[in-house]
Amino acid sequence: MTSVGVVAVSHSPALAEAAIALALEMTATGAPAVIAAAGTADGEIGTDAARIAEAIAEADSGDGVAVIMDLGSAVMSAELALEFVDPNLAERTRLVAAPFVEGLLAAVVRAAGGASLAEVAEEATGALRPKTDHLQSPTPDQDAAGAASAADEPPAPSDASSATATVRNVAGLHARPAAVIAGAVASFDAEVTLLRDDHAQRPPVSAASPIGIATLAAGPGTVVLIRATGPQAAEAVEHVRALIDEGFGEEPAEGQAPTGAAAPAPARVDPTPTGPIGVSSGRVVGPAVVLRRTVREPSASDRVPEDARDGAVSLLREASIRVAERYRERAASVTGQRRTVLEATADMATDPTLVGGVEALIRDGGLTPTRAAWQVSAELAEQYRAAGGLIAERATDLLDVRNRLIAELRGEEPPGVPDRREPFILVADDLAPADTVALDPAVCLALITEQGGPTSHTAIIARELGLPAVVGYPEATSIADGDLLLVDGDTGEVVVRPDPAAQATATGVITLPPFEGPGQTRDGHRVLLGANVGAPRDVARAVERGAEGVGLFRTEFCFLDRDTEPSIDEQVGAYREVFDGFAGQRVVVRTLDAGSDKPLPFLTNDDEPNPALGVRGLRTARRHPDVLERQVQAIARAAEGATADVWVMAPMVATAAEARDFVTLARGAGLATVGVMIETPAAGLTAVEVMREVDFVSLGTNDLAQYTMAADRQSGDLADLANPWQPALLRLIGMIGEASRDTSGTPVGVCGEAAADPDLACVLVGLGVTSLSMAARAITRVGARLGDVELVACRRAAEAAVSAADPAEAKAAARAALG
Repeated sequence: MTSVGVVAVSHSPALAEAAIALALEMTATGAPAVIAAAGTADGEIGTDAARIAEAIAEADSGDGVAVIMDLGSAVMSAELALEFVDPNLAERTRLVAAPFVEGLLAAVVRAAGGASLAEVAEEATGALRPKTDHLQSPTPDQDAAGAASAADEPPAPSDASSATATVRNVAGLHARPAAVIAGAVASFDAEVTLLRDDHAQRPPVSAASPIGIATLAAGPGTVVLIRATGPQAAEAVEHVRALIDEGFGEEPAEGQAPTGAAAPAPARVDPTPTGPIGVSSGRVVGPAVVLRRTVREPSASDRVPEDARDGAVSLLREASIRVAERYRERAASVTGQRRTVLEATADMATDPTLVGGVEALIRDGGLTPTRAAWQVSAELAEQYRAAGGLIAERATDLLDVRNRLIAELRGEEPPGVPDRREPFILVADDLAPADTVALDPAVCLALITEQGGPTSHTAIIARELGLPAVVGYPEATSIADGDLLLVDGDTGEVVVRPDPAAQATATGVITLPPFEGPGQTRDGHRVLLGANVGAPRDVARAVERGAEGVGLFRTEFCFLDRDTEPSIDEQVGAYREVFDGFAGQRVVVRTLDAGSDKPLPFLTNDDEPNPALGVRGLRTARRHPDVLERQVQAIARAAEGATADVWVMAPMVATAAEARDFVTLARGAGLATVGVMIETPAAGLTAVEVMREVDFVSLGTNDLAQYTMAADRQSGDLADLANPWQPALLRLIGMIGEASRDTSGTPVGVCGEAAADPDLACVLVGLGVTSLSMAARAITRVGARLGDVELVACRRAAEAAVSAADPAEAKAAARAALG
């Protein structure tokens, strides 16, 4: 098989590296040698013939080299470079007149498949054809031709394949399914397009473009025509057909027939319920800060001279890459849903449908990059809104990309949430991920938006941050900055300028003073109340709210968004920041909980068939024991110079033998107090045996509920099963409490969300839990509730809850017992 090399010649090193990274992501196997020849020798913007000659020689394996250039002097420098290389190498080097990003991607993908130099060059040269076909508006003659019979169409290529699929999931081809399809087709050697069966006269969209797929507005019942050409056309078509027909694992729309049955008529997805909707619990009072996040509309009359348009396109591409990089930087600083939605928005910034449409307006119409970005984004956003449902909610994200791209092109600061030190309630038309990712729950009390629904990013992130939130509030942005607001995230109520009586009904924890401790029941039974800490930045908030230490220090922040394991020294520095913040107090460190929803390229497998039940937590040490060994060494080193009382525990333990092995490892590194997390029913059922091996245990109630109820904790459809008030879960916790008494009082902590519920916290204490760890903002309420009841009442509440038939009955019975 041939192995053609590829050289990317660009004025910008950042552009070249990003374009190469994009191209390599599209190759399933056998990536060719791809070398960047970008910038000048002194690191400035420009091109250098000598650097290009060196890159050609490096990329050559004997089968030839395809050189893809961006613009202007890049072409001349590449031509000059051929004079510097060996004449035989020059003969097997092709300078390809292809668009830089698209041509590079096409060349790399084709070369990875073993194509010849001529075939690679031809593929790169034709890389713009799918885009121009898509963007060209059909003439009336073309409309008529599109309606003509299939007999008038040219015969399909011999390597072509096609099929139809009916959209079955209730939300249609919204952002996530679009991203799934785009990621899937990248692994096939085929060009795949999608077209709605009822829009046959329109040009198809590339299945590699999430934005393009979303603009199909394909709701449940829509029939999609899948076409592909290329060596793996049939396989690609069948894979995409199966994805659509199976509904991407999402809830099927009402009335949708199973695969193989007759498809119902196309249905429009209902957007979101009308009127204010409470999407995240809590009732708070605070002053409004109104976010009017937009940029100045660019002039529609300004034009770019024809000889400057290539340069304008380069500026656009570089700006889009920088915007995407900034989204990803923000994503790297967070976890969970916030990280997911930011990464998806980063992909929007460089999506071929968006960037390609802007480029076309610059080249063909001479529009400025800012005006072209404004117009294309507006058109795409309108298509999103017309589609309804979840797709409509992504229009906000797209317009945020537009605003940040325009600000980047102008050299201005992007719009966003104001920097405030005093507590406030954030009010906006809608909130994009980039707005909400930096919100500090210590000062942001609640969220109110005009748009959005229960599945919007505002709702998702509000729940993750524990902020009360109301969406769909009419004319929210007509509220004046500084107006006092009462917000109820349960009922959807918003009161502007509430009177003192209404203000007194607020119960949000931020309006309460910090917890002053100690944590204990009214009769003096001690219960340590700690904070969950996910990174050093959380320390100040936990200390401010009165935490009595850290009951769960998540160490994943050191490892996430990295291709390689952090060094021991890096880990020591990060851990010590947290230890120093809690001098003289307990800090419980959880070792790396990788896997499941926290995959790591150097530790976990991408093809894990069932991540939640697979190699995660302590189990990663089965394959990579050295990673755990180095982390334990780093924790021990960081503890040496600290006055904090450092405890360490391992996640996802199922057997006493696993607990014993971890204790041996940790004590061997010099750590004195070693425990494990009980997150599996197996560990709960054998709690006595596990406790005989360790100094303490901590219950991760989120995962313990997930595994006890066999209900994915990420599934909204199964939220009732994952309820921490489930009697089955409480009975299992009760068994663990009994095991503690049977082993002379082994400490039992809870560090899941259950600890933040004041009534449930009392039940947990009644079941034998000795410490509770939660989000810092919840400590005051939990501490106050415990201080109002005696231990005997906690035990009565626990007995009532475990005897109940369902969560609602358990909660009501416990409250009655607590009084």
